[in-house]
Amino acid sequence: MNEVKIPQSLITLAVGIAIWLIPAPDGVVIEAWHLFAIFVATILGIILKAAPMGTMCMVAIALTAFFQVLAPGDPGKSITLALRGLGDKVIWLIGISFFIARGFIKTGLGNRIAFLFVRIFGKSSLGLAYGLSLADLVLAPAVPSNTARGGGIVYPIMKSMAMSFGSMPDQPETHRKLGAYLTLSSYNANLIASSMFLTGTASNPMCQKFALNLGIKISWISWATAAIVPGLVAFFVIPLVLYKIYPPELKKTGDAPQIAAAKLKEMGPISRNEWLMLLTFFILLFLWMTGDLFSIDATTTAFIGLIVLLLTSVLTWEDVKGEKGAWDTIVWFAVLVMMASSLNELGFIGWFSNLIKVQIGGLSWEMAFPIIILVYFFSHYLFASATAHVAAMYAALLGVGVSLGIPGLLLAFMLGFVGSIYGTLTHYGHGPAPVFFGSGYVDLKSWWVKGLITGLVMLFIYMVIGGLWLKLIGDF
Repeated sequence: MNEVKIPQSLITLAVGIAIWLIPAPDGVVIEAWHLFAIFVATILGIILKAAPMGTMCMVAIALTAFFQVLAPGDPGKSITLALRGLGDKVIWLIGISFFIARGFIKTGLGNRIAFLFVRIFGKSSLGLAYGLSLADLVLAPAVPSNTARGGGIVYPIMKSMAMSFGSMPDQPETHRKLGAYLTLSSYNANLIASSMFLTGTASNPMCQKFALNLGIKISWISWATAAIVPGLVAFFVIPLVLYKIYPPELKKTGDAPQIAAAKLKEMGPISRNEWLMLLTFFILLFLWMTGDLFSIDATTTAFIGLIVLLLTSVLTWEDVKGEKGAWDTIVWFAVLVMMASSLNELGFIGWFSNLIKVQIGGLSWEMAFPIIILVYFFSHYLFASATAHVAAMYAALLGVGVSLGIPGLLLAFMLGFVGSIYGTLTHYGHGPAPVFFGSGYVDLKSWWVKGLITGLVMLFIYMVIGGLWLKLIGDF
């Protein structure tokens, strides 16, 4: 008997319609429930590969506008709101990161830097992973945009190194050679570094503000002190975990340091375009680190860098137009951000937070603490923005926990750390995710499966080792 296969598109459609037709729960407006149905169907369609990611997102925009979910009775405003994600500055920061990466590759500076890293750390693939991770960690205290740090600085170097060893983004048979492993290792290192400093990512200061509103004071040094032990443990362990569950085919690079030194000699002196690219790199790094002093945000800085590259002819407009991965990412990530943000504005996330409070209201704090952390961690599947997730749920869950007797600093820190590490779950869960995923080295299924495993490992490290460390230093 022939097996009957149900097309993924029909499964996606059926799930979306089923949620749509279910009456909205008490406390949830009908528009929020309908948008939730579209959001779930979109994510499911992406997971099942019912259609290309961009196609799914275009369908989501069309449905949102057609049914006037965001502006009932006002078709014009509905389509405007559905498209507003394209105006989000984070979206353009991500897109421009692709263009800057192209500059590193085109000028050869990326290869030069890659060979320098290989010369220092290149005896093994694991060593390369730690070298890239260390670069992110060193930059994290002073670069508050983890998207700028991961996407604009680490990513192009990582990609250049992978390509230098024959792991090419446009050749799937070579992905597992090195590029896939370095992609997940570098991305996870970015999340760990983000969790270790108050200035490691944009959502951390928001956590500090919400905690202060409840009388819990967090300083830069107290955050760093609380995160240093679990962060360093995770920093060491995660590349090893990925090395076991998603190993690179290229493990020993043999004489790579000597080969790299020879390649650097063959490349000769740094060219004019390499110097210009290097200058642009330092301008970007300086402005990302000191942008607040000059009232220049990370996206504006990225635009400045791109303009410098265009005006000096390091990049041409044809290069920009030809960077298909950047334009694709801008479109689909903008749609996911729009839907996640709108769910929060329509009250769906607030309703979800209140539902949690009702469910765990009678538990002891020792029981409630892991439940709150797990709910916060896994609810990130619904979010395409760490900042939106923090804004929607951090204060609510912190308030619930404190009312149940959970030590305030313990919960405030753990929720803050989770606000970075839960980004490992999905390819849209944190700012740098679309940049690394957009390289094409890691397929969607592998990203989600390996992300769940590394997420659980990091969660264990932060809750167990981090909890013991906080108790040792007297934070609860």
